[in-house]
Amino acid sequence: MKLLIVDDEELTRTGVISSVDWKSIGISEVIQADDGVHGLDAARLHRPEIILCDVRMPRMDGIAMLERMEKFLPDSVPIFMSGYSDKEYLKAAIKLKAVNYIEKPLSPSEIKEAVLEARDLYMQKMHSRRGENLKSMETASQLALLLTTPYSADTGRSIEELSGELKLTMNASTGFAAFIVKMDDSVQPGAPSFAEIYEEFTGFLRQYHMNCIYTEKKMQYLVYFLFGQTELSAQGIKAAGEFLKDRFQSFVRFSMAAGENVIGVAKAYQTYASAVILLQNSFFFPEDTLITVEEKEEAVSEDLTMPSPEKDFAEALLLGDGKAAEEILDSLSGVFLGNRRFLQNPVKDLYYRLFLCLEESRRHQKVAGSERTDSIAETIARCFTFPELHQTLADKTAAYFRDMAESQQENPTIFLIKQYISQNYMKETLSVKDISAHVFLSASYVCTFFKNETGRTLNQYITEYRMEKAKQLLQDSRYKIADISSRVGYSDGNYFGKSFKKHTGLSPSEYREKNLQ
Repeated sequence: MKLLIVDDEELTRTGVISSVDWKSIGISEVIQADDGVHGLDAARLHRPEIILCDVRMPRMDGIAMLERMEKFLPDSVPIFMSGYSDKEYLKAAIKLKAVNYIEKPLSPSEIKEAVLEARDLYMQKMHSRRGENLKSMETASQLALLLTTPYSADTGRSIEELSGELKLTMNASTGFAAFIVKMDDSVQPGAPSFAEIYEEFTGFLRQYHMNCIYTEKKMQYLVYFLFGQTELSAQGIKAAGEFLKDRFQSFVRFSMAAGENVIGVAKAYQTYASAVILLQNSFFFPEDTLITVEEKEEAVSEDLTMPSPEKDFAEALLLGDGKAAEEILDSLSGVFLGNRRFLQNPVKDLYYRLFLCLEESRRHQKVAGSERTDSIAETIARCFTFPELHQTLADKTAAYFRDMAESQQENPTIFLIKQYISQNYMKETLSVKDISAHVFLSASYVCTFFKNETGRTLNQYITEYRMEKAKQLLQDSRYKIADISSRVGYSDGNYFGKSFKKHTGLSPSEYREKNLQ
């Protein structure tokens, strides 16, 4: 805690400072000022929890100083000290809720006792304040949740009751605008709490004469209702969107939509519903994008036919025609990127079929590779936006053609061995015996044959394959290192770390730090 000493006598100030072991009673910093004017300045700068001040001082006395200080430090605890036994000053001190009144000449033990009492009182105030804030935030969340439902006589009464409890005005002339933030499930370490963001946001909105309440829905969505006594300004709404974008970009991937600007508490649901509709389109935009009602006015084609390029895509894969496959994917990107015509589920279904074409072509053409072997459903679920989904398919397609070129001259048995490893590398129990059984050869013959064909032992190839998979996973901050270890076939995290460092020269954490910069 900080203690501010305000007294026009320098000897008094230095005497008080030197007479008490402040750190032993929880005072980390002692600030001093020589009159009420300077005391106010020091209070604004340092925001002390306890103020020890003289009653009579030149320019501004202690009573006047504390009356002004109470406006911006309402929870600070004052202690008066004076050489004058003046009942009127004592009454004023009591009115200002001074914790104690010390008469000069000052006693160190009396000062210490008064400051300890002030410290305890401040802690009680903070405990009470936290309880009040928590209850207030819970009430505000209930109110925001009510505004996400269609307005009726019953909800109107509940809204009036809760807003009255919060001392907020919501009536037929109140302006509303809703923002919905959809977050990815991978939040960066050290991220601020939603309550901290809310506190910053409400402070930011004051300059635009707006207030805000918010609620969380389904662990992935945050709904903010901005409101003011009149129609909200377009400038204020735009600034609010930029503030939220900037804040969330620092720790999570997100999409965001801003609903219509409406007037009247009965229309609060309307701004929320319009934001929900816009958010459904957010999948087709890059992450960290804010979609607004104005952008919806773009001209759209009347052609709502869902593209169906699976046959052409499969043919390009089987013929090894990389250029044709690339053109097909480019045309899909042109149709879906930023679109407001198609829903995301049919588009995800289409991409599922295209991923399936890749898998079937690999099997048919006997093309083994180092691509991830997650299920198609897992791959799609991991993509937060359409641009990410499309890029994943484009990357896998490019990898297919690279692997095809490399494996054209490969022995069919070697292909089967590599394919089996790519499908089972995550199993800790994967062994030469398993591989030999898969290709119907003896273990000793498989080891010799593989070494002669590839120049590497089977165990070397398995280790290298696992390490390459680990490198891929480490470049995705959503995966914990301990989880990556088990995903590539190591139950012992320490052994995985040693193997990884031997293979790359870096520990897993060092490799991640280097590649995520």
